[in-house]
Amino acid sequence: MTPQDADALVVECPAINKAAPVQTKKIQVKWGNLSTNTTITGATTDYQHVRNFRTEKGRFFTEDDNKASARYAVLGQTVVKNLFGKNNPIGETIRIGRVPFFVIGIMEPKGADLNAVDQDDQIFVPVQTALRRVFNLPYINTINVQVLYSNEMDIAIKQISEILRNRHRLNKLNKPDDFTIQNQIEILEVQKETTHTFTALRASVAIISLLIGGIGILAVMLIAIKERIKEIGLRMAVGASRKDILLQFIIEASILSIGGGVIGIFIGVLSAFVISIATDWTLSVSIPSIGYSLLFSLVVGLFFGVYPARRASILNPIEALRNE
Repeated sequence: MTPQDADALVVECPAINKAAPVQTKKIQVKWGNLSTNTTITGATTDYQHVRNFRTEKGRFFTEDDNKASARYAVLGQTVVKNLFGKNNPIGETIRIGRVPFFVIGIMEPKGADLNAVDQDDQIFVPVQTALRRVFNLPYINTINVQVLYSNEMDIAIKQISEILRNRHRLNKLNKPDDFTIQNQIEILEVQKETTHTFTALRASVAIISLLIGGIGILAVMLIAIKERIKEIGLRMAVGASRKDILLQFIIEASILSIGGGVIGIFIGVLSAFVISIATDWTLSVSIPSIGYSLLFSLVVGLFFGVYPARRASILNPIEALRNE
């Protein structure tokens, strides 16, 4: 596709509000003695409106800058951090490949996209400048389109397809599409399905972990009862009821499970803290999640502790005292 295709979509497609041609490539960028590999995004001024990107400092390049193939650059936050640290990059000159560019702005932080790609690790330059001076290409690989109304997404897709097929002469030659159209709703649906799959996977792992932990509690309690049969018989002989014995071992099982839960929560929070320091990720610890974890630990202890406790409570005190 070409930038002219994007212009044609805006003019000929009634359902479209804006269209921004884009070409990207990962290139080494230098400032002084420092360098970094980052994504160079050739775009138009409409890109920031279509993709909801905003400048934090300075300005974005204009359409006149694009037509003049101006060597202006707007940096993402990650690029600023990697190249300039705490220095102000606006007004500085960087080299993209061998071409010098004048820094005119810094973008607001965007974070990772749906594919976990850092959207702040890129440099925006006018698309005409990128094609002629950096990429040496006559074509673009993407056109970002913004529709007027979200409920007209399907209509816009049909109009875009028809316009591009006519411009690429695919109808006359009876050829299949040489482009692919994706809308954000479909991408979000795919992401939603993937999230559900991972949620189900995490839930399965959690259930298996709880089952293993519960079986461990069951085994420990059964061993404890077997080793303390005389103690149980003695307690019954001096007046302890079956209810007292049952309650004793249920409390022991609960303490065992809650203790394991507390240790698990401590290790989990500590691991998250270490990972956040190592990767610069934001640490988020949910207090309700900690409460739910302790509750589940208690439920597991009670569920798997009832059977051993009942076995202890129905022991015959005389036979228990005779046990060797």
